[in-house]
Amino acid sequence: MTVVLSPSILAADFSCLADDVKRLEQSGIKDLHLDVMDGHFVSNITFGIDLIKHLRPKTKMNFDAHLMVTNPNVLLNGLKEAGVNSVTVHVEACKHLYHTVETINKLGMQGGVVLNPSTNFESLKYMAEDNIIKKVLVMSVEPGFGGQAYLPMSTKKIKDLANWRDENNYNFIIQVDGGINLNNIQTVVDAGATDIVIGSSIFKHRELEKNVADFRKLLSL
Repeated sequence: MTVVLSPSILAADFSCLADDVKRLEQSGIKDLHLDVMDGHFVSNITFGIDLIKHLRPKTKMNFDAHLMVTNPNVLLNGLKEAGVNSVTVHVEACKHLYHTVETINKLGMQGGVVLNPSTNFESLKYMAEDNIIKKVLVMSVEPGFGGQAYLPMSTKKIKDLANWRDENNYNFIIQVDGGINLNNIQTVVDAGATDIVIGSSIFKHRELEKNVADFRKLLSL
C-alpha cells in the first residue's frame, strides 16, 4: 500500500508561497492540496483560479483541488485550464452530484467526493458502482478552517469506508483531511487511508524539509 502525503497550502505563509512549493517538491512531495473556499459554503475565503494558475509553472506536482464552494460547476473549466489534476466536491454543494463528478472526469481530471463528519458514505453507492468516483475525501474536522484537532470518530468512518469499498470491489482512493499530525497519522493509514492531507504539521515553524522528513520516516516512505 503506497501512502501519499498531500500538504495543504491553507497552512502556508502566502507571502512566500512559490518558494515553499518548490521546497516541498524538493523534499519529495508529489501532490499539493488546494483548499478553495468561497466565504459562502464555508465562512472562510482562501483563493481562486488565478492563484492556482500562477503556481502551476512553479512545480510539476499534482494539483488536488478541494472545492468548498456553493456552486463548484462554474469553476471546473477554469480549474482544468489552470492545470489542476484532481477535484473533490462536497455532497451538500452539488445539486446533481453524479453529473458534477462525471464532468470533472470528462475534463480529464480525477473526480472525487467529500464527506463531512456528519455525511454518510452509503449514499455514494450508485456512483461507486459506475466507477465515477476516483477519490473519497473524509473530513476529519469540520470544513472551513485549518489548525483544528482530529475528530476521533473519523477513524471508524475511514475503516468502515475502506471495508465497504473492498467488500464491493469499488475502485476509489480514500483521502483524509483535518488535524493530521505525527501522533495520529499511523492510525489513519492503518484504518485504510492512502492519501493524507497535512497542513499545520507540515508548515509549522517553516521547517518544511524537516517536517516532511519526519512524516516520511514514520511511515517508512
